Parts: sequence; structure tokens; C-alpha cells
Amino acid sequence: MIGWIRTIGERWTTLVPVLAVVLLALTWGSELSGAVIAVAVVVLATAVLAAVHHAEVVAHRVGEPFGSLVLAVAVTIIEVALIVTLMIDGGPDTASLARDTVFAAVMITCNGILGLSLLIGSLRHGTATFNPEGAGAALATVATLAGLTLVLPTFTTSKPGPEFSGVQLTFAAVTSLILYGLFVTTQTVRHRDYFLPVVKPGKPKPVVEPEDDHADAPSTRTAMISLGLLGLALVGVVGLAKGVSPAIESGVKSAGLPHAVVGVIIALLVLLPETIAAVRAAQRNRVQTSVNLALGSAMASIGLTIPTVAIASLWLSGPLVLGLGNTHMVLLTLTVVVGALTVRPGRATPLQGGVHLVILAAYLELAINP
Repeated sequence: MIGWIRTIGERWTTLVPVLAVVLLALTWGSELSGAVIAVAVVVLATAVLAAVHHAEVVAHRVGEPFGSLVLAVAVTIIEVALIVTLMIDGGPDTASLARDTVFAAVMITCNGILGLSLLIGSLRHGTATFNPEGAGAALATVATLAGLTLVLPTFTTSKPGPEFSGVQLTFAAVTSLILYGLFVTTQTVRHRDYFLPVVKPGKPKPVVEPEDDHADAPSTRTAMISLGLLGLALVGVVGLAKGVSPAIESGVKSAGLPHAVVGVIIALLVLLPETIAAVRAAQRNRVQTSVNLALGSAMASIGLTIPTVAIASLWLSGPLVLGLGNTHMVLLTLTVVVGALTVRPGRATPLQGGVHLVILAAYLELAINP
């Protein structure tokens, strides 16, 4: 009996994705009771942890910075699927869901994940070090994408309200994909050394150095199995999150909170794998990996979500609100300015991590009490 329990404990990362998909198949299209919702939440949370495990296995096999890219894209797939499915089912109340979720993702990644990683890395190792060239390039891309897709719609005049016209939305979608593609090419091909963990500030590790000094890279077979289980886990997370989303929306409404809080909850949920992976990397003094995860996720969230939502808007009824309000534009500006000052030296102390976490706390407080 004890041996069986131990086997289950060792194989939970294999069993949970399958369990999540089975539960999704059994509950798809039906109204969930309170007990089923509770079970779905537990399975969803463990599926997220399983997704982190399998993404890290794949990342260890392919090495940095490809590993961070794998997890960032995987998490963004969850976000995009949730946004589109909720917008299809939600009616006019979801007109600003894409904007709210993407902006929440930017604030959580650029302030929460980045700030927490810098804080943990600097407290544990004295100073958190990373490559300013790579971090600066990533932050510049995030700032440009956010400005083009979330700020400009507030000031355009072709359509009333904070919306893009069809031509403007097409331009924003295409340029988002182009910028994201250029960054991925820079990160993985032309200037990969800018995104590798550093030994000393400004000195990246050689490309040929093993990604993890205390563990051998998994075999190709193991990595492929983990890639398949990662896909199952993501399908389970997306489907189960969609199933429990009505309960989330009704809870937000009954609590008298703004509907934008739904976007915050979705972003917090889908970014949990990134947060766990980034904190683990910071604890191992691989803060550059944490920076790659944080800024890469923010970039993927905008660069992949906006084009997908633009395509989906062709058959979605109602407006697509993308422009931010004044308060959120102030927070975005503060995030970009502080982020630029943080990444420029290539090293950080607990102070920088704390500053970013305070900005995130201000965003969360204003989301609940605007």
C-alpha cells in the first residue's frame, strides 16, 4: 500500500493532466454544481503545477532562452483561449475583457513576477544580476506593444470610444505579430547571448555551457512525453477555467466589484506557472531566466492575444474596447519608467524588487476600488 502511494506521488505530474482532460470531458457543456466546481478548482490548480513541471522538463532539454519561450507561449495559449471563449459566451459585458486581461498580465509580469524574482534573487544571493541588453530589448518591445494596442485606442477618432477602426485594428494586430517575431528571432538566433544567465554583471554564460550544472538534460523521448503532457495539461486548464468562470463572474458581481476584476483573476490564474518557474529560477541565482519569463510573458500576452482577438472580432458581436483609462495609463507609464531604471544597470537589490511589487499592489487596489 505504501509503495502504491509512493508511486502515485512520483507520477502525479503524469496522472493529473489526464485527470484534468477526463474531468473536462465529463463536465463539458453542463452547469456545474458547487461540489463539482470545488473539485474542478483543485484539479485545475494541480494541472497548472503539472504544466510547470513539464514545461521545465522541455525547457531543460532545449536550453535557454528557448525554455522561457516555451513556457511563455504555452501560458499565452491559455490566456488567449480563455479570453476568446469568454467573449463568445459573455455578451456585451465582455467587450473590455481582452483589454482588462492583457493589461493585468502586463502589470503582473512586469511588476509582480519581475519584482518578486528580483527581491528573492537579491535577498538570497546579495545582488540579482542579469543582462541589461536582453532585458532592455524585451522591455522596449513590451512598452511599444502596450502603447500601440492599449494606449492609442483611447486617443483615436475614427470610432467613438476607446476602440480601433477595422483598419487600425488590423494594423495593430499585424505590427504586434511582426514585433513579437522580431524579438523571438533576436532572442533565439541573432543575439541569444543577451538572454543567457550571467556569471557577472554584463558577462553572459557561454552558449555551450550546460543549462543546469547539477542535473543532466532529459532525453529526447522524455522531453517529447513532457511536451505531450504539457499540451494535455493546458487543454485541461483552459477547459476547466472556462467551466468555473461563471462562478468567478457571479462571485465578482455579488461582491460588488468592478467587472475588470474578472480579467485580473484570469491573468493571475494563467500566470501562476510563470510565477512559480520564475521564483525557482531566482532561487537558483538564474535571475536572467526569471527576467526572460516575466518580460517574455508580457510580450507574448500582447503580441499573440491582440491579433487573435482581432480575428475573433470578425464574428463577435458588439464592440472591442482596447483603450486604457487615465488611471491605468499612469500605472503603465510608471511601470515602463521604473522598469527602464531597473534593467539599465544589469543588477538589482531588494529595493528594486520592492518598488515593482508596490506598483503591482497599487494596481490591484485600484482594480478593486477604482
